[in-house]
Amino acid sequence: MNAPTLLVVAHGSRDPRHAATVTALTEKVRALRPGLRVETAFLDFCAPGVPQVLDRLAAEGVRDVVALPLLLTRAFHAKTDVPTVLDAARALRPWLTIRQADVLGPSGLLTAALERRLTEAGVGPGDRGSTGVVLASAGSSDPEAIAVIADIAREWRRTGWCAARPAFASAAPPRTEDAVRALRAEGAGRVAVAPYVIAPGRLPDRIFDGAREAGADVVADVLGPAPEVAQLLLLRYDSAAGRRPLASAA
Repeated sequence: MNAPTLLVVAHGSRDPRHAATVTALTEKVRALRPGLRVETAFLDFCAPGVPQVLDRLAAEGVRDVVALPLLLTRAFHAKTDVPTVLDAARALRPWLTIRQADVLGPSGLLTAALERRLTEAGVGPGDRGSTGVVLASAGSSDPEAIAVIADIAREWRRTGWCAARPAFASAAPPRTEDAVRALRAEGAGRVAVAPYVIAPGRLPDRIFDGAREAGADVVADVLGPAPEVAQLLLLRYDSAAGRRPLASAA
């Protein structure tokens, strides 16, 4: 029996860097799992949309799809937007099995990807004890999602950072610049900002602008096609497809 097709469902953005980054990530997933069919669709702003990709797959005879939201928390898009578009697709194509995978976070693999980006930005092995880190998320009006980000920051601090604070680009305080200033006021020798976002766009740019405005010493890149993120996509796919994971647990 053929493996289900993996349909990566990204948010979408008017910023062309967003789609380019998603494409780079899905290419890495294909390289990790040769033979697995991986398609990409977007909820908004970018093409192709989810209905268009599912139409094409159905026309090609595909009968089993795992739709994986390229989202880091279970907020509005994961709870409402993705299920709505998938339910509509099921109603139109009852012969097509569409399973929704879980969101990516939280996961130790994402923490590893954050640390990879911080290392690439200049945080050395001996810097952790004197560095306060800001976990900067896009933000959400969903209290569950906000609580998850705060929990990740709290757990991350226990790995040796002198301090860790969550921050949000929208919908909830504190903003990135406020978190940077708070860490500085608490005596952090260095302050590093780690964007907890997959791809560039308007809200990630707000994170970078806030970090620079407040004088952060280090600003890491977005998670993008980090190998840990690609591994995590396959873990979520395997779980939804009922397959034995071929990568280490998240």
